[in-house]
Amino acid sequence: MKRMIKNSLFSLILIALAIGGFYYYTVTTAPKPEDLYRFQEVSQGDVEQSVSANGTINPVTLVSVGTQVSGRVSKLYVDFNDKVKEGQVLLELDPSLLTAQIAQTQGNVKNNEASVELAQANEVRMRTLYAQEYVSKQELDQAVQALKSAKAQLETTRAQLRRDQTNLGYSIIRSPVSGVVVDREVDLGQTVAASFQTPTLIKIAQDLSKMQIDSSFAEADIGNIKVGQVAKFNVDAFPNRNFEGVVKQVRLNPTTTSNVVTYDVVVSVDNPDETLLPGMTAYVNITFAKHTNVLLVPNAALRFKPKLDEQATMAARDKQKNGRDKHKVNQDGFASGKVYVLKQGKLEAVRVKTSLTDGKYTEIISNDLQAGTKVIIGETQADGSSSTTMRAPRMF
Repeated sequence: MKRMIKNSLFSLILIALAIGGFYYYTVTTAPKPEDLYRFQEVSQGDVEQSVSANGTINPVTLVSVGTQVSGRVSKLYVDFNDKVKEGQVLLELDPSLLTAQIAQTQGNVKNNEASVELAQANEVRMRTLYAQEYVSKQELDQAVQALKSAKAQLETTRAQLRRDQTNLGYSIIRSPVSGVVVDREVDLGQTVAASFQTPTLIKIAQDLSKMQIDSSFAEADIGNIKVGQVAKFNVDAFPNRNFEGVVKQVRLNPTTTSNVVTYDVVVSVDNPDETLLPGMTAYVNITFAKHTNVLLVPNAALRFKPKLDEQATMAARDKQKNGRDKHKVNQDGFASGKVYVLKQGKLEAVRVKTSLTDGKYTEIISNDLQAGTKVIIGETQADGSSSTTMRAPRMF
C-alpha cells in the first residue's frame, strides 16, 4: 500500500514538472509583441506633390519648306544639320518646262500686241470714214469693240506671262528663315509634284537654343497644372542630368484615346548649349504643392490593416473608452487616415489627418504622434520574413 502511494506521488511530481517545464518553455520561447511587426519612425521633413507625364522635345518654330511648282530636283545645296540664312538657296528644280511655257506665252503676247495695233488702225480708219458718212454708226461701234477686245486679250496674255515668270522663280527654293536644317525629304534627281498639295522638301528649326516639350497629361491631373509652374524633366540621352522648364501653355483641345482624355501641356525650355535635340523623349514632372518641416509617415503605415481578431479586440477596447469619435470626413480640407502603434504590448489605432503625398511618404497632422514615434508598416512571419497586410488603396 505504501509502495502504491509512493508511486502515485512520484507520478504527480513528474506531471507537475512536465507542466511547469512546458509553461516555462512556452513563456520563454513565445515571441514578444514587438517582434511580430515591422516598424518605421515618423519623420519630419519636406514633401512635394507632383504630376508626371511623357513628352517630346520640339523646336519652338519649325518651318516646313515646300514648293508651289512641280519638277525634278536638279540642284541640292543643303543637307542635314546645315545652318542656313534667310533667303539662302536650298535647292533648284529643273526649269526646262517652265522656260518653255514662258517662251510660248511671250509669243502669245507678241501676237496680241499685233492684234491691238491692227484694231487701233481699223478704229482710226472707221472714225474717218464715219465723219465722211461712208460707214454706218454700227460699223464704227464694231471697230471700237474689236479694239477693246484686242487690248483685253493682250492684258490676259501679259498676266499669263507674269504668272509663268513667277513659277520659274518658284523653281528656286529659298529659306524663309535663318536656322538649322533638321530634315531633308528629297534627294537629287527626285521628282516632286505639287498638283493637289504642297509637298514638304526641307524642315528648318529656326532656333535650337529655345525648345519646347509637348506633353500629354491626364484629365485627372490637368486641374493642378498652371501656366508659370516649374517643370523638371529628364531625357534618356543624359540620365544623370536634371533639366528645368516652365509651363508655357495648357491647350484647351483635348485628345481622346480609348476613352482616356488627355490635354497637351507645352513646357518652354532654354537650351543655350543645344544639348537637347528635337525628338527626344522627356519625362516631365510638375510640382504643384510643397510643404516644409512637416510630419511624415510611410504610405505603408497608412495601408497597414491588422488581422480580424486583432481588429475585434481593438474595437471592443475603443467602445469601452467612449472617448474616440467615429471616423468621418474632415471639414477642413484634409482627408482622414489611421496608423497603428504598439503600446504596452497591444495594438492601438491612431487617427490622423493626411495631406500631401509623394507616393512614398504622406504628410500627417496629429496630436498623438511626434517625430521618432514608431508606427507599424507590416507584420513579420514566423519564418522571419516580412509581409504587409494591406487594405484597399485610398485617396489621401
